[in-house]
Parts: sequence; C-alpha cells; structure tokens
Amino acid sequence: MRIRFVFPYCFLLFLFCSCVPLTSGSNEDGAKASVERVLRTQQDAWNRHDLDAFMAGYWNSPELTFFSGAKEQHGWQATMDRYRENYSSPGHEMGKLEFSGLRIEMLGADAAFVRGAWLLTMSDGKTPHGLFTLVFRKFPGGWKIVHDHTSAAE
Repeated sequence: MRIRFVFPYCFLLFLFCSCVPLTSGSNEDGAKASVERVLRTQQDAWNRHDLDAFMAGYWNSPELTFFSGAKEQHGWQATMDRYRENYSSPGHEMGKLEFSGLRIEMLGADAAFVRGAWLLTMSDGKTPHGLFTLVFRKFPGGWKIVHDHTSAAE
C-alpha cells in the first residue's frame, strides 16, 4: 500500500529534476546571447567611428580595469582617453573592427568570461590583430565589461 503512495512522489521528483537543467541551460543561453550582443553592438559602433557608443559596453566606473601590453588603465575615463589617443586623435584612424572566435563562459547568473580575437583593417591595408579576454558583470542596466585584457600580435 505504501508503494502506491511513494510512486507518484518519485515520479514527480523525477519530472522536476529532469526539467531543471533545461531551464538553467536556456537562461545560460540567453545570458550568453546578451553578452555577445554587447560585443556586436561595440563592433558596429566602432565601425561607425562612434567611440561613445563603443564605450557604452564598458562599466562606467573608476573600478573598470583595462590591460594592454605592459600598461594598465583604471577607470572608464582613462580607458576612453586611451582609445581616443590611439584611434581618433590626429594621425590615427579607427579602421574596421571584427571580433571572431568568441567563447563565452558563464561564471554565474551575473558574471561571464569571454575570450576572442580582434582584427582591424586599416585604410593602408595594414591589419593589426590580437586576442582579448573580458570579464562581464550583469548590472540592472544590462551586461557590461568590468575587465579587459587585450593583446596585439607583434
């Protein structure tokens, strides 16, 4: 008699447990898509030469960190100043940006780690390129880059 009562509960527990990974997986897929959307929006902004829109993908905080080469920048403004100096000041150009090989790994519901490659195609035919690793956090206003480590090929 007890088996009749236990079986329905076991069956319900089985159904619940089999559904949980599907739910968390689709949440993870949605988060990954949101993170990738930030990067694609940045790529599009760069290719329009809109540095302000490009920088919207970064956390606007003095705690933002940006590592490139042997230099470390702290803060959103310092990062913006670096981009302006290297890409939009006289004698410099932004070129056409392309991200590739994106690998997005969720570190939790509100954090992600991204690896990928970048390529700039300049008007003179040069193609500076390199790799990057990013740490994203989810804020009430959406996903933002909180740490960027970008390298360039020699």
